[in-house]
Amino acid sequence: MNRRQVLIAAGAGLAAACAPEGADEPAALRVFAATSLVDVLKAAGDLLQQIGGEELGATPPVMNFAATSDLARQIIQGARADLFISADEAWIDELDARALLVRAERRVLAGNRLVVIAPADAPFEIDLSPGVDIVSALKGGRIAIAEPETVPAGRYAREAFTALGVWDEVKSAAAYGESVRSALRLVELGEAAAGVVYATDARASRDLVRVAGVFDPALHTPIIYPMAPVAAGDVPAAVRLMAFLLSPPAQAVFAEFGFLPPDVARVDAAAE
Repeated sequence: MNRRQVLIAAGAGLAAACAPEGADEPAALRVFAATSLVDVLKAAGDLLQQIGGEELGATPPVMNFAATSDLARQIIQGARADLFISADEAWIDELDARALLVRAERRVLAGNRLVVIAPADAPFEIDLSPGVDIVSALKGGRIAIAEPETVPAGRYAREAFTALGVWDEVKSAAAYGESVRSALRLVELGEAAAGVVYATDARASRDLVRVAGVFDPALHTPIIYPMAPVAAGDVPAAVRLMAFLLSPPAQAVFAEFGFLPPDVARVDAAAE
């Protein structure tokens, strides 16, 4: 089966799953996904529609992008959702413990890396080794980090800096963002001398920022994106979409955006 046939087959299944019996128009699937997935999921959705969706009359999924913590709280509070894609296991575990997800269908979508970025034209360098002098490296500037109490990217950053023995110093110079993209934006605007984001965020920013350092993955919990259908939603449709996202053509899109494949992410997580 070639790439086009795979995508058409996935689209056909999704269209069938989304369409209530006897309905003229298929219901739109509601996907709640972490902010760091915004670009790649839009590209994957465009690919589905371009190759198979339009021919099949499938209704494009409706995407709700926000910090994972905000999305999880929305689902807890009863927001209508069919598929939840988290930026960490903690929040998907929380929903699972509340019986809000279909545990048997839970899968790992992709993995990522954590990096330090700086404005593209700034002479900022950092050696991410134990005891690094973060304050001197910042030269009086701030370091943008997603909120570590609730946002996965911020939690990973806190773990990494704690392992390096410099979290207290980082806290004194931190500018917190409500999501990883908020932290990225502060660096893009030159409002922070540096920032901690995912490698894919740095890549998406193109010429506005550059990578100044890459964290050793052993310093923090493995960065994976688990996904699961929401129990109160359209589970068959969510499972069909998950199958598409894990298909070779869709995974090729994730690779183009710099994400790690699920098998690599699973190995990293198992080794932790």
